[in-house]
Amino acid sequence: MPHSSFLSEVKGAVTPRATLLILGVIALQLLFIASYVGALHDPKPKDVPFAVVAPQAASAQAVTRLERLPGSPLDPRALPDAATARNQITNRDIDGALIINPAGRDTLLVASGGGRVLASTLTTLVTTLERSENRTLRTVDVIPSAAHDPNGLSSFYLVVGWCVGGYLGAAALAISAGAKPSNPTRAAIRLAVMALVAITGGLGGALITGPVLDALPGSTAALWGLGALIIFAVGAATLALQGVFGTIGIGLVVLLVVILGNPSAGGALPPPLLPPFWKAIGPALPPGAGTWATRSIAYFENNAMATSLLVLTAWAVTGAAITLAAAALRRRADTSPPAHTP
Repeated sequence: MPHSSFLSEVKGAVTPRATLLILGVIALQLLFIASYVGALHDPKPKDVPFAVVAPQAASAQAVTRLERLPGSPLDPRALPDAATARNQITNRDIDGALIINPAGRDTLLVASGGGRVLASTLTTLVTTLERSENRTLRTVDVIPSAAHDPNGLSSFYLVVGWCVGGYLGAAALAISAGAKPSNPTRAAIRLAVMALVAITGGLGGALITGPVLDALPGSTAALWGLGALIIFAVGAATLALQGVFGTIGIGLVVLLVVILGNPSAGGALPPPLLPPFWKAIGPALPPGAGTWATRSIAYFENNAMATSLLVLTAWAVTGAAITLAAAALRRRADTSPPAHTP
């Protein structure tokens, strides 16, 4: 091929649009690395909700001692008895509790169902503290992770799968019929299809992790409903971003859900072990809200789910509304008569 012809082929292939897309892929790749490594490379407990049960004379002193630990790993508060501590762990108000015995043999309550890494971190921290004071400690896992979920990660992987179903389902609709629906009717059809995908995928995920693999305890029906909501929320958000930005919208979903959402979800590292940025954004993104709610269903008697469900509902409703509005605006723009110039 002549040199001039080769250069012409290169110029024809490397269009400005292709260049921008490649640069966008490189940016997402680097953001992926920065986000995952930044969130997970150096886990340290920070302000872990924690309780102390001790005789009245020693209670305030014990709380003060824990408050003054270097780096503020714990956010301690005094509770009247062990039953209250167990109840607050079940309600997800605290992540652990130290029951102080005047005889010198103390008890640490943890809940590996909320994340084994956090339970292990609390055990190591408190054991070291107790040993420095010549006290003995036994650890009781009051809400243990399931036998087939030893690291407490099945809930996170289930939510990741549901999120993947949401954005891939919406992306498949874009590939088959164009990223931007041409009118509100087609946008509504896409949302209806996403609802069917959500119902089917939610049921499949709940059955696989529940009755089939026995990885997660809890109500299969509740997991089904939650899975359907997660899939539809991510799918509707993807359709909305596609409707506004076209194909680039898929990249924005990857940024929000995969790059920012997964490492901040509290799966590999529960929220108290995450750096401040990821700890702050996690509950507002579908993977974080979904992981918290899934663990509540599986291990914590459906407690403390309201905020997560509201977050997921907001994503679903807002995504659907923007999808329909973007389609309506596009149709209006397409049907508007061209402006006449004098």
